[in-house]
Amino acid sequence: MNAEPSPDWQPTLRGDLVHLRPLRDDDLDALHAAAADPLVWAQHSEKDRHERPVFERFFAGAMASGGALAVLDAATGRIIGSSRYYDWNPADRSVVIGYTFLERAAWGGRINGELKRLMLDHAFRHAAIVYFHVSPGNIRSQRALERIGAGFDHAQDVPVGGVMSPRLIYRLDRP
Repeated sequence: MNAEPSPDWQPTLRGDLVHLRPLRDDDLDALHAAAADPLVWAQHSEKDRHERPVFERFFAGAMASGGALAVLDAATGRIIGSSRYYDWNPADRSVVIGYTFLERAAWGGRINGELKRLMLDHAFRHAAIVYFHVSPGNIRSQRALERIGAGFDHAQDVPVGGVMSPRLIYRLDRP
């Protein structure tokens, strides 16, 4: 019996507002430009991620993850953020979506909802469960997850940048 191949966690996905594609090495400058606003990281555990050396560590982790996606404005093609799939568990058919950020100009509208819908539609082709790891202080992300139907599952310490950090784990089951 052959083992099932691992799903493609770096797909190209297209919506009306955003396009997602695999993150590339040459995206560093453009992605840092989207991340350089300190307010983007104000509710995250790494509040200094807007600083270039800290962001470069974040970017290296994204590239090493095998699931990082660049988020592009569909109208302009400009990078406005990123997200990633990680921790695929074939035993329980679960995957995590996280490390998502968008530049402030993309907040408060439909962009994050479309981004999550595209990623969830792809994830649920392979997974039965999608988890989201959220910093306890990131109220904005917690509310956004609740709006898409994810519910709080449990609290857990998870490695972030090599350091164990508390996270609220939200869960969404395949419809």
